[in-house]
Amino acid sequence: MTGLHSKLSSFFNNKWFVFVGAMWMQSFAGTGYLFGSISPVIKSSLGYNQRQIATLGVAKDLGGSIGFLSGTLSEILPLWSALLVGSLQNLIGYGWIWLVITGRAVPLPLSMICILIFIGSNGETNFNTVALVSCVQNFPTSRGPVVGILKGFAGLSGAILTQIYTMIHTPDHATLVFMVAVGPTLIIIALMFIVRPIGGKKQLQSSDGPSFVFIYSVCLLLAAYLMVVTLLEDLVDLSHSATILFTLVLLLLLVLPIVIPLLLTFCTDDTSPDQESLLPVSQNEEACASEQSSDQHKVIPSEVEDEILDFSLLQTLKTADFWLLFLSLVLGSGSGLTVIDNLGQISQSLGYEETHVYVSMICIWNFLGRIGGGYISETIISEHSYPRPVALAAAQVLLAIGHLFFAMAWPGTMYIGTLLIGLGYGAHWSIVPATASDLFGLKSFGALYNVLTMASPVGSLIFSGVIVSGIYDYEAEQQHKQHNSQQSLLGRLAYGTSLGVDEASKCEGAVCFFLSSLIMCAFCIVAMTLSLILVHKTKSVYANLYGKTTRVVRAAVN
Repeated sequence: MTGLHSKLSSFFNNKWFVFVGAMWMQSFAGTGYLFGSISPVIKSSLGYNQRQIATLGVAKDLGGSIGFLSGTLSEILPLWSALLVGSLQNLIGYGWIWLVITGRAVPLPLSMICILIFIGSNGETNFNTVALVSCVQNFPTSRGPVVGILKGFAGLSGAILTQIYTMIHTPDHATLVFMVAVGPTLIIIALMFIVRPIGGKKQLQSSDGPSFVFIYSVCLLLAAYLMVVTLLEDLVDLSHSATILFTLVLLLLLVLPIVIPLLLTFCTDDTSPDQESLLPVSQNEEACASEQSSDQHKVIPSEVEDEILDFSLLQTLKTADFWLLFLSLVLGSGSGLTVIDNLGQISQSLGYEETHVYVSMICIWNFLGRIGGGYISETIISEHSYPRPVALAAAQVLLAIGHLFFAMAWPGTMYIGTLLIGLGYGAHWSIVPATASDLFGLKSFGALYNVLTMASPVGSLIFSGVIVSGIYDYEAEQQHKQHNSQQSLLGRLAYGTSLGVDEASKCEGAVCFFLSSLIMCAFCIVAMTLSLILVHKTKSVYANLYGKTTRVVRAAVN
């Protein structure tokens, strides 16, 4: 009985169990990516026009990025308290919106709806902060993969929640808003005592490599499966039973990673730090001696950071490296988020009606971009000790090409454009947090991460709120004037053929996003330049941080 108790204790304190719990949490936490799906029901229920919906989108972006509260809570209170606050924000914000659009609560002005969606989406910052802070501390030698996988699942959550909603099969579209309010809240509360930093040694273990390979395999399988299911549901009239089956298989794939901590705990003879006190004295001394001998050949980045760097938030904000990284993120991720928020209008202007298909597709490519960005950037520093921001520059090249495709509106633009924008935008959110931990340490990582997340709404406000919407409305107005000029005054008076407000604000054709896409393409090239400057400035830092680690590990292997 004592042995079973110790095994269960080891399981619940296994860093891989924490990591899998964080993956599950992130799989349902990215509610902001469902804005493209819930905005139509808000628009129709409350009688909003497109400009008002765009205002809600900006409020959503700000809420999902301003994380001062979550950063502060993560540093002064237990992490579960941040998750509890975030889950309550999600429930209150989206829940109240659901009450309003279904007539169960009194109507509210646009300003109050903006505040509610800000509160709801702001809960995401708590989920992201706790997941990243916990797992980066538990896996300091694998920051790129860990950040990439966790942020990837957050990006994929929109497609996962959409599939679950499809299974519910209800004609009431407001149900999706209710599901966004209640579903993630219940998941977070169930996991809030699991996702946390754990004690013990943090060196790279022999089981970590195969475990990450298995996780990556599950990620690729999950992305491929969702892509196939999305296309089938769009192209084929599937029965409800088939949809239920597809959703159950999806949930099974999400549960699959739990086999890693189960195998490591119950099917291996490895002794965890928590179990060493249960060994006889002689065995415990032998284990400690063996561990000390092994540790002579191990140097991990977090140990080197203590010798080289460990910045406070204020010290970080005074460095040129931070502002290069932040401005590059504003231009890169801001332009990508602008495409995501305006994907419905982009597809409609080009003559594509099934906008939800492209929303799901860009979520899947966003997921793969985050997974791939973390893996590639980690390979660059571990194999070559080269600065991680070079991977960021490559991601911004993908964004620039994607914006060019949307500008030119070539055949297949919606498929190729969503692929490139999704990959490039997603890669930013695995590379940038890992880069920040490399350059400035883990001392204030939670607060620093939430400062960096402000880059997306800043960029979105510039690109979407000023450039894209301004050009779109101008082109729509020109088309409206041209349409009216082709009608005689007598015809308009006789038959009432003038356009309504919604029709007058609608733009059609490649011209709608031509100039704005070219502008965003140019700014992505500027972002790439800033990233390359950061690469040049941080070569010595990465050589000291990862070059030392690489040399010691190779010496131990030889």
